[in-house]
Amino acid sequence: MNVSSPLNNEFAISRRRKAAMIVQMMISDGGNLSLSQLPESLQELLTDELGAIRLVDRDTVLGVAEEFIAELGSLGLSAPGSRDGAIAALSDHLSPTVAARLREQMESVRFGDHWHIVIDLPNSRIVDIMNAESVEICAVALSKLPTSKAAAVLAQTPGERARRITYAMSLTADISPDAVHRIGQSLAKEYGRPVSSAFDKAPAQRLGAILNSAVTQTREEVLGGLGEDDPEFANDLRKAIFTFKDIPARVKPTDIPNCIRTVDPAQLSSAIASALAADEPVISAAEFILSNVSQRMAGQIREEAEELGTIKKADAEAAMSSVTSAIRDLVESGTITLRDPEADTDE
Repeated sequence: MNVSSPLNNEFAISRRRKAAMIVQMMISDGGNLSLSQLPESLQELLTDELGAIRLVDRDTVLGVAEEFIAELGSLGLSAPGSRDGAIAALSDHLSPTVAARLREQMESVRFGDHWHIVIDLPNSRIVDIMNAESVEICAVALSKLPTSKAAAVLAQTPGERARRITYAMSLTADISPDAVHRIGQSLAKEYGRPVSSAFDKAPAQRLGAILNSAVTQTREEVLGGLGEDDPEFANDLRKAIFTFKDIPARVKPTDIPNCIRTVDPAQLSSAIASALAADEPVISAAEFILSNVSQRMAGQIREEAEELGTIKKADAEAAMSSVTSAIRDLVESGTITLRDPEADTDE
């Protein structure tokens, strides 16, 4: 019977062998070790060392365990221990540009499996892959996704494009693992990095802010032209624009007192006076404001508005703009939230 001799002198044991013994102790106690984070060469050495151990006497086990505990007690700091580990630890604290560049330099990125980066991308980003890459690459990418995510991505892919991709999946049976690896590496590098933009707001929000300050005629002409050229963008733009006539649909009734609190009383009276003399949507906005303040305040504003009489068009635009600007300021500060005009509401 070929059985290795028991180990009975812990001082004659190499540090590598002691490490293997500690791992065995932890595994025996049900510990969950992240050994996969070690370099593959160390994982193989650890396996060889553990495979060479057969029997170890109790005194030797206790001696190795005590030495291990003593070393743990003397440690004052635990650091990543590798450049890859340092990059992973610091990436959330670095600028996005530097973090992205350093991630590309990680050994695990250059030589490891990159598909987890692609799989973790938001659905909208994977849809970009479906629309931009060849159908063969899209078929491989779709095959690597979890079933539920693949179904969601496919549903957001244009019909004809989706049909071609699903057909291409039938041609991937003989694709080599190396090819799949390289496709994952390429997609992770191209789509895994943060998308940089010169602007912090979407185009509709930027143009909407400009049109909010424009005169009514200019605003309507721009919206009319965009409605013919790009209906989808025009619809997004209308949601970003907030004018006086949008108040009833966008502002909660309970927020009205707070909205007009910072408006100059003279400007508020001018806004109401000019609005009550305008077309129906603007009249409705004025009545909405008056119906959601106290009766005393509403009566006072009506009296002042009647005394003002006819308001010049430029003065009317400025007065109503002062009201909407006050509301937008409250939105920007997070004090109130505008309602979505297309959302169902019980109010």
